[in-house]
This record gives sequence, C-alpha cells and structure tokens, in this order.
Amino acid sequence: MQDAMKTAHLALGAVLAADGIPLHYGDQAGEYAAALSAAVLMERSHEGRLTLNGRDRLALLQRISTNNVESLAENTGAPTIFTNPNGRIIDRVTVFNRGQSALLLSEPGRGGAVRDYLKRNIFFNDDVQLEELAESHQQFNLHGVNADRILNRMFPSDHPLELWQSRTVSVNAIEFVIGRVKPLAGSHYVMIVPTSGAEQVWSALINSGKPDGLRAAGSLTYNALRIRAGRPGVGRELSLDYIPLEVGLWDEISFTKGCYTGQEIIARMESRQRLAKTIVALDLSAMVDAPAPLKHDGREIGRLTSSVTAPNGVRYAIGVVKVALSRPGTVLEVDTEITATVTARLGVQPDHLEDEN
Repeated sequence: MQDAMKTAHLALGAVLAADGIPLHYGDQAGEYAAALSAAVLMERSHEGRLTLNGRDRLALLQRISTNNVESLAENTGAPTIFTNPNGRIIDRVTVFNRGQSALLLSEPGRGGAVRDYLKRNIFFNDDVQLEELAESHQQFNLHGVNADRILNRMFPSDHPLELWQSRTVSVNAIEFVIGRVKPLAGSHYVMIVPTSGAEQVWSALINSGKPDGLRAAGSLTYNALRIRAGRPGVGRELSLDYIPLEVGLWDEISFTKGCYTGQEIIARMESRQRLAKTIVALDLSAMVDAPAPLKHDGREIGRLTSSVTAPNGVRYAIGVVKVALSRPGTVLEVDTEITATVTARLGVQPDHLEDEN
C-alpha cells in the first residue's frame, strides 16, 4: 500500500492487518450499522486485479471458465468460475469488457494464483497479454443503500450503472474505472484507481459521502456482510471441495456455451438437477468457529464453512449439507451442545433440487 493511503487510513483511526488493509477503524459496531443503513467505503487492494490485452483475451476466458464472457458488450461484465476437470472450484473472478482490454478481478489473496493459472492456459498461437495491476492500482469498494446516491452526486449521469456495468470516471483529473457487482448490503461498486491518485480519490469519496452517512469500514465488517449475505468466500465455500452448483452459483454458469474445463460434470448435474450437497444459511444456538462438521442423528452430513458474530451481536453462518437435509427448519448438530438450524438455501438454485444419493 502506498504511504499516502496508509496515512489516510491511520488518520481515520484504522487498525491495519499485516498486508496493510484496514481491519477496522475503532468502531466496528458503527461501521456495520452504516453498512446496513447508509454506506461504507473499504480498501480492498488485497483482491487481485489484472488487465488482459490482445485479440484473444475474452476467448481465453471463454474456454477455461463457466460463464459466457466472449459475447460481453463493451463496458459490461460477468462473474465466471475456473474449475478443474472434475468441475470443482479453482477460483471465482469478475470480468469486465473494457473495449480494447478486459479487466479481471479476483477474490482476496488470489491475484497471483489467477495470473499464473491464466498464463498456463495461454497457448503459443493465442494473442493475449497479461498486465498485473496490484502495484499500479488500488481497489476501493463502496457498499450500502446510499451508495447509488453518493456516486450519482459525484458523477452525474442520465444512465446510472446497472448490475455488471462499468464506466470510466474522474476525480481531480484522475481517471479510474467503476464497476457494479453483486450486492452484499445495498448496492456494491468496485473502483480500480491509479495508486498515484488513490488517496485523493479516497478522500473525495469520504467527503462527498458524509451527508449520506458514508464512513470508512474494514475487512472485519466486510466478512460479517459476506456471511450475512450468504456469499461464498475464498478458501471456505470457494474451494476444491465443491462444484459451483453446490454453493449456489448457478447464475454464474452458462449451460448453453461450448466446452470449458469441468463442463461435462457440471452439465450432467444441471441436466439431472441432482446434487450431493447444497449451500444453506444456518442459525447457530451458540457461536462456533468454522470449519466444523455438521451431523444429523450422529452421522456427518456436511460442513459448517463460515461463521461470524456480527458487531451487533447477531450470529450468521453458512454450511454445505446434503440436499435432503437442506430444508428450512432442519436441525443439525455441531457438537453435543450446539445446534445449527437451516433457515434458507442460499445463492441461486433451482426450485426443484433432488439429492443424488
């Protein structure tokens, strides 16, 4: 992280993680409340970001990931997933077609792994060049019910960004990209800002958003929002333990495009609409750290994959369990004293889903 951004965070009372990303700003309850009722701005520069250039930039992603990205219109985007030959999750990324290039955003800590995976899949006749943005650009995320109002005031437009759209904007002649992605609380925008002007953009956003209750928030608030929203997280639900269908990512897969790595397994399960496991929200009778086994009648039937006690004291948890035991109201055991009650299936799933066993 550049020194100017570190200084800006510390001036707001930030406690920084080892990688320089703020954990919190001294008032986690206030941050969390603002995320749910107003808006928060977060530094998320530990998430990976790459630019793909060359004629075959989208064709490369098309043949190795789950979604139909080759037909993306300019300034639009989509999430897509890299899977292994068995259809299990390697990484989840977001792609924006920026016209002459493609902007690719990874999960936290996965920028280098995604870059290396792409390099391994570039063939000798592919016209694709990768440009790492981790050093040259910072990433900010804006969340909240007032996020639209804040951006529309800063960057007036007759056509506000819709989901999966992107745009180039500027603050004090500093140009950067804004993209709108899946929400965690209210609207959710990602900003890829040149490092040289990051502090100016950050300060402009904070100051402009004050009338709408905007405040800075750290990664602990992000984690609570993620689990509350039921979004799969890297190393938790996004792992080689699961295929995308099992963690509610049916909407991030094209079932009509051509072949990609892992497509045969995923297509077979989709056509049958039968899975071994699916992702659910859980109500824990007491807090327990994930991961942990989930049992029913003493038999292990899944895993508690994410859990958190939010700053307001409410517990949230995610699990992946056998489909037959994923109905709301099903009571599972974490240990002899703690139970986990299924409250909902998460993500995007078909209305009718059967256990393959």
